[in-house]
Amino acid sequence: MTQAERVCAWIDVSDTLDPESAAAMGVDLSRLLWVRCGVQTTPHVRPSAQRTFSLPANGIDTTTQNNIVQNISSFALYGFPESHAASFALIAYASAYFKVKYLAAFTCAILNNQPMGFYSPAVLVKDAQRHGLRVKPIDIQISDWPCTVEHEPDGLRSLRMGLGYARRLRKQTAEALVGSRRQDGPFRSAEDLALRVPLLDKKELTLLARVGALNKLDGIAHRRDALWQVERAGKMEGPLLRQQSEWLRDDSEILPLQQMNVEERLVADYAGTGLTTDKHPMYHRRPKLQQQGIRSAEELKHSRDGEFVRAAGCVIARQRPGTAKGFIFISMEDETGIANVIVTPDLYDRDRLVVTRSKFLLVEGKLQNQDGVVHVKATHLSALSDNALAMQSHDFH
Repeated sequence: MTQAERVCAWIDVSDTLDPESAAAMGVDLSRLLWVRCGVQTTPHVRPSAQRTFSLPANGIDTTTQNNIVQNISSFALYGFPESHAASFALIAYASAYFKVKYLAAFTCAILNNQPMGFYSPAVLVKDAQRHGLRVKPIDIQISDWPCTVEHEPDGLRSLRMGLGYARRLRKQTAEALVGSRRQDGPFRSAEDLALRVPLLDKKELTLLARVGALNKLDGIAHRRDALWQVERAGKMEGPLLRQQSEWLRDDSEILPLQQMNVEERLVADYAGTGLTTDKHPMYHRRPKLQQQGIRSAEELKHSRDGEFVRAAGCVIARQRPGTAKGFIFISMEDETGIANVIVTPDLYDRDRLVVTRSKFLLVEGKLQNQDGVVHVKATHLSALSDNALAMQSHDFH
C-alpha cells in the first residue's frame, strides 16, 4: 500500500476529514492527495483547525486526532515524488522483464512506436545487438511496413527492420509493394519490381538500392549492382522486348561499379534509414584507437577511480539540467556500450562548438568509477572525423 492509499484509508476510517473540515483547516484535499505539493506550496494546517474535527464523536481520542492531522500534512511534502517513484519503478521493472525475457518482441514494439523515449532507434538497435539479438536489414522480399519478429531455425527469434525505416519511402508505396509480393510471390529483378509496383518512383527505387534492400533479387550481388539495375529499370523496354527481358539483363560480373566499402555502406545506411544493422561505426576504428591508448566504454568500467583516461565514441545525448549549475552531461556510445562524460562550464565556454556540434568525440580526463557508476570528468575535448554520417543525438531536451 502506498502512502497515498494510507492517507485515503485514514480519511475513510475516521470519516471526519470531509471537504468542509479540510477547508476549515486550509487544506485542499484533491490538491493534497493528487497534485504536486512542494515545500513552498504545501498546505499549512492551522492548529486551531483541530477544533473543527468531530473525532471524539467517532470514538477517536485527541492524540490519534493529532497524529492523523500530522500524517496527512506531512504527506504533502513527499506524496507526489513517492507516488511517481512507485509508478516509474513499476514501468522500469516491467520494461526490464520484457527486455530480458522477450528481447525481440520488446525491441520490435519500441521501434514500431517511434518517436518515443530518450534513445534514438539507432541506439536501441545497437543495445539490442549487444544483448544478443540478431537484427536484419530491410529486404523487399521479406520486410513489411513495420518491423517484425522472425523465427530462426535454431529456435531463437530475430528482428527484421521494416520498410517504414526507409526514409522518404511513402507508406502507400510500401503497402503496394508488400501487397504485390503476397499476391504474386517474390520479385525476380529490379525490372520486375518496377513493373509490378508502378507507385515506386525513381527516387524510392534508388533509396531501396542504396540501403541494400534489393540485394536478395536475382542478378544483384551488392548495393552498387542494385543501383545499376535500378538505372536500367527506370528506362523500361516496350511490350515487345519486355517478353525477352531476360537476355537484356546485365551480367553483374562485368558491371563497371565496384562494391561499396565499409564507410560507404555506413554513410548509405544512416542517410537512408537513420541506423545500421551492421557493426557500430566505432568498431571499425577500434584497432587504431587501441594503438593510441583510447579506451572503450567496457574498458572504462574496469579502470581505476581517479585514473586519467582517454575515451572516444558517438555522441547520442547531451543534457544540461537547470539545476546542474552549468554542467553538461554527454553520453557517448561505441560498440561495447555507453560512456558518460561530465563537461564543466569553463570547458564548455572554451570548446562550445566541439561540445554542441561534434558527432564523434575524443575525451580526455579523470575517471570517476564508484559503485559501478562511471563518468569521465573531461579536461580536453576534440572532434573525430564523422565521415559524413547522418547520425542524430538527443540534445538538451
